[in-house]
Amino acid sequence: MKHTIRQSICTTGQEALRKSQRRMAATLLPALAFVVVACGTGEDDSQDSGQAAVAAVDGARIMAADSEPGNWLTHGRNYDEQRYSPLTAINADNAAKLGLAWYYDLDTKRGQEATPIVVDGRMFVSTAWSMVKALDAATGELLWAYDPQVPGTKAVEVCCDVVNRGVAVWKGRVYVGTLDGRLIALDAANGEPVWTVQTTVPALPYSITGAPRIFDDKVVIGNGGAEFGVRGYVSAYDTDDGELLWRFHTVPGDPSKPFESKAMELAAKTWTGEWWTMGGGGTVWDAIVFDPVLGLVYIGVGNGAPWNQAIRSPGGGDNLFLASIVALDADTGEYVWHYQTTPGETWDYTATQPLILADLEIDGITRKVIMQAPKNGFFYVLDRETGEFISAKPFATVTWASGIDPETGRPIENPTARYSGPAPSFVAPGPVGAHSWQPMAYNPQTGLVYIPVQDAAFPYFADNNYERTELGFNTGVDFNSASMPQIPEVKAQIMSGVKGFLLAWDPVAQAEAWRVDYPGPSNGGVLTTAGNLVVQGTAGGELIAYRADNGQRLWSTPARTGVLAAPVSYEAGGEQYIAVAAGWGGVFALAPGEIGLLSGRVGNVSRILAYKLGGNVELPPGGALAELAFNPPELEPSDETVAQGMFLFHRHCVVCHGDAAVSGGLLPDLRASPAIASPEAFQAIVLEGVRGDLGMVSYAAELDGDDAEAIRAYLIARAHESLALADAP
Repeated sequence: MKHTIRQSICTTGQEALRKSQRRMAATLLPALAFVVVACGTGEDDSQDSGQAAVAAVDGARIMAADSEPGNWLTHGRNYDEQRYSPLTAINADNAAKLGLAWYYDLDTKRGQEATPIVVDGRMFVSTAWSMVKALDAATGELLWAYDPQVPGTKAVEVCCDVVNRGVAVWKGRVYVGTLDGRLIALDAANGEPVWTVQTTVPALPYSITGAPRIFDDKVVIGNGGAEFGVRGYVSAYDTDDGELLWRFHTVPGDPSKPFESKAMELAAKTWTGEWWTMGGGGTVWDAIVFDPVLGLVYIGVGNGAPWNQAIRSPGGGDNLFLASIVALDADTGEYVWHYQTTPGETWDYTATQPLILADLEIDGITRKVIMQAPKNGFFYVLDRETGEFISAKPFATVTWASGIDPETGRPIENPTARYSGPAPSFVAPGPVGAHSWQPMAYNPQTGLVYIPVQDAAFPYFADNNYERTELGFNTGVDFNSASMPQIPEVKAQIMSGVKGFLLAWDPVAQAEAWRVDYPGPSNGGVLTTAGNLVVQGTAGGELIAYRADNGQRLWSTPARTGVLAAPVSYEAGGEQYIAVAAGWGGVFALAPGEIGLLSGRVGNVSRILAYKLGGNVELPPGGALAELAFNPPELEPSDETVAQGMFLFHRHCVVCHGDAAVSGGLLPDLRASPAIASPEAFQAIVLEGVRGDLGMVSYAAELDGDDAEAIRAYLIARAHESLALADAP
């Protein structure tokens, strides 16, 4: 499960080499303009006038974050990413007096997943489509805005909405990864670009939705795209000029070519078949955490490409480093150790979920640990120095494995959990996972970790006629067979088993302390504070504060939209605030269809919301989804045509337009679309790409006119079916 390699590092020699390389890069910069585009000096004019520098954040300041609790300097507040605020002015005794202090309306209508960064009274936050805003943290006044102009057509190459989870701030600059794979440094004072580097191959379906992390003048970023068939890696760039410093691939490439590292040579022994022709997967699309004490950077590695291991690696094997926590040397990016949460991953069980560093007393000994609640449903505690397995227990419904062997750290897998034949494997968790990207939080006062949990099993049908597609998911799973049955009694039974809850978990005892149930899944990330508070938004459109020690509900307020992101707490003008990016979206608003509506029929109203004691600002009304009006044309296609349309829809369209053609509240519901009334209008959208700027590119390379007409027939049939159900007594 783990393997350790340590090498001595000559820091002085490396620094001398690095300076030499930088001088060479400066000399050659004009010739390298196609790789790194310099757009400005990045100098802060306020320094010349004697004013304080804007966003003057460095490693020493982040390490001493507790000495300035009024700031939120990095993604998880400090390097341990516990998302614990030491502020106490807002606490369990007075939280009921919270009110809205200000709000700022965002100029996108897609999911908002970012953690705001707050430095010295300024808030820096990214939004959907990788845009960045700088706001006055006390008033919400816009200071500057930046739009990287991501093409709308990029949306078709993103699995789970055009989101962005945040920026990083370092020495007067703001760094953002863009949906189309760029890493951009902005001047924190005015939002002007300083440099841009393309971190991915533009021709391949890579994307960036995660937040960069910065340490020692290195900005580290991963990428996504495993569902579309890419090979994962994580890269470190020089914060000053965008020079690539190191790169670590997470899965091996073509073994007939030289391996990039000894780690890839090691990993290749755990794969079979010709995985490299399918990408392999293993993208690092979220979790990246730096340990300044040990000099390690930890990454969480994603799922395989395709999901189905029987296709990807037909001879089996662990398929390193899929679904793993990997420790890298922070200076060089070299492999140090790994722990694989799901060997031979085949269920989309990513280990990209948030990682938390802490020192815990276990069996009378203080251990430096790393904690994770990944998709597979087990909560892991590992020794972060060595990768040694300490403990793991299920925190949600788990059927794919009966437990984790305490000696080997490997799962005790259910032999019926894997899918390859015609019969499905009904497995919990499903691909949405027991816990996804929504941040969890650890409170050292209570000793509890607070996890946004979701329970949702899934019938995994193998796609026994798998063919790679250029547009759409390449998973090796038959989503058509797995689609929600439209028999009311069966559908009701299935949906009754889908749940969401906030869980307080004792990581030492590996046991539940308390929980709060919600109507459905996909609720927001979590903040905890020294004021004995846990704050979380919900998919149903509330922001709620609980007592951290026992889960008592203390306060709630309507957000007018689903909340996915995690709140932060900070001080401005002598007052404590709690702020969150609100805006329904993400995977549950797209692919799962009707399940995405379990938490409430909320639409997208994208805003930054900030609360303080005694706040009295009112939000405008609205936010609820309008009832659908079905008015399908009279068309009586053959059962064969509808069945073909259903197959094609779930092969190409389900990712954005929802299971069984039911919208989860973000994009238009195609059952009620006027376009299905006209073959010409429908084909103009599907085959000619007339709405490409909105992300609906042409599918002419994948579909022909008969295919488009079959999909239209299926949508019309679904509209008639839904209309009849709505009219039923």
